[in-house]
Amino acid sequence: MSFITILLIAIGLSMDSLAVSISGGICMKPFCIKKSLKMALTMGIFQGGMTWLGWAMGIHFSNYITDFDHWIAFVLLSYLGGKMVYESFKEEDSHLITFSSRMLFTLGVATSIDALAVGVSMAFLKTGIWFPASVIAFTTFFLSFSGVICGFRFGKIKGLKVELLGGLILIVIGVKILIEHTLLD
Repeated sequence: MSFITILLIAIGLSMDSLAVSISGGICMKPFCIKKSLKMALTMGIFQGGMTWLGWAMGIHFSNYITDFDHWIAFVLLSYLGGKMVYESFKEEDSHLITFSSRMLFTLGVATSIDALAVGVSMAFLKTGIWFPASVIAFTTFFLSFSGVICGFRFGKIKGLKVELLGGLILIVIGVKILIEHTLLD
């Protein structure tokens, strides 16, 4: 598998993490480099790690995963997005994305389930996994970190209900994943 192919796969896989990171940046008050790096690192580790895990699981479990992976992502993202929408109508100080380890773990799992399937595909192709998983992890880290910064800058627009926007973004990602896996298959 060529480097360009791996990079394009990495960019495609990181789009959900990028959107979630933008949502995180929108909710961040004030900007914190440590929280930004924590989110980006979590997203990168999960994308690369789930790719490796999918590869390791290989052919044996692929049917079990692909049957319901989209439902897991949809439920997790819709739940988190719905809570953000709900929180957007509360006081100014309430924020759903707290950058806690538990929250980042949930977001990492929800956005990297597709990477599991990509890893399984790489096992089918008898592709080595360390280089592709590393490229996927680094690309996701870079795009997620950029997304947090962009989200923070965008979230400073006065009068904008940033948590509402962030929650809607998460719900749209969940619906997109569900549609891609149920209606377009």
